[in-house]
Amino acid sequence: MVRVSFPDADWLADVGAVEGVEPLVWNPRDEPPAEPVDVVVAPYLGAAAKLAAVAGVPGVRLVQLLTAGYDGVFDAVPEHIAVANAAGLHDASTAELALALILASQRGIPGFVRAQDKGEWSRPGFLPSLADRRVLLIGYGSVGRAIVQRLLPFETRVTAVASRPRPGDDLIATVHGIDELPRLLPDAEIVVLVVPLVDSTRHLVDDAFLAALPDDALVVNVARGPVVDTEAVLRHTGRIRFAADVTDPEPLPDGHPLWSAPEVLISPHIGGMSSAMRPRAIALLRHQLGRLGRGEPPEHLVRAGEYS
Repeated sequence: MVRVSFPDADWLADVGAVEGVEPLVWNPRDEPPAEPVDVVVAPYLGAAAKLAAVAGVPGVRLVQLLTAGYDGVFDAVPEHIAVANAAGLHDASTAELALALILASQRGIPGFVRAQDKGEWSRPGFLPSLADRRVLLIGYGSVGRAIVQRLLPFETRVTAVASRPRPGDDLIATVHGIDELPRLLPDAEIVVLVVPLVDSTRHLVDDAFLAALPDDALVVNVARGPVVDTEAVLRHTGRIRFAADVTDPEPLPDGHPLWSAPEVLISPHIGGMSSAMRPRAIALLRHQLGRLGRGEPPEHLVRAGEYS
């Protein structure tokens, strides 16, 4: 029998009974349980800041995240404990938001909302379409693929980039390596960032990156805030447009110059927070815990721990 802790009673109830699994409720903010726990299901929000308490729980072999990202988690969770992310869980929600940020920025929606607040009929003239645009998507994993699936019906021309070059799939003819960015950036009218935050992607978008883009290009960040150098962004606003669901720092403090920078659209890190999230999370947990209950290894490991 595998003992699994859920961060609250609602998650336990929604997942329901899984053969071979003994559930309990434990939130990492509370005192650790005295009895051994095999699997800890992490809280959805702020997991990295809360999971240090796992070190005090006897017997833990796996931490199951409810996010695709796992930055900061390895520092909080002891090295011998495996970590699985929620690969695929937020693909639909994040892809929808990426498209919303692109369309809103292209078609002038922020300006229309401000004009409506003042009761003004503001017609800015012809605005850039999404149709016919050259889109450079950086980070062709499952979220990136979901974004491309939604971009192509808008009659865009999409180029995908990953950490290394590889053959394409049914959506993309070729996936380019990240080392090709200096050649690809000058042709990009829209850049979408959906890379994980690791050492090699921290401040990937810097002065040189932005300087390589053509005038009026749009940079959309649905990855992590520190993928983009905020100071570089502030130096390039006015020539380059930005839309971001994530910022650095985050949350963006009151009075930060990014709030009022020209042609910048900000949403408060809500990429995965839609009605699509919970049913997909329940399905993922039931599948993963079902595997463990049958004695099978977990999927979606981002650190193998004792399963190596």
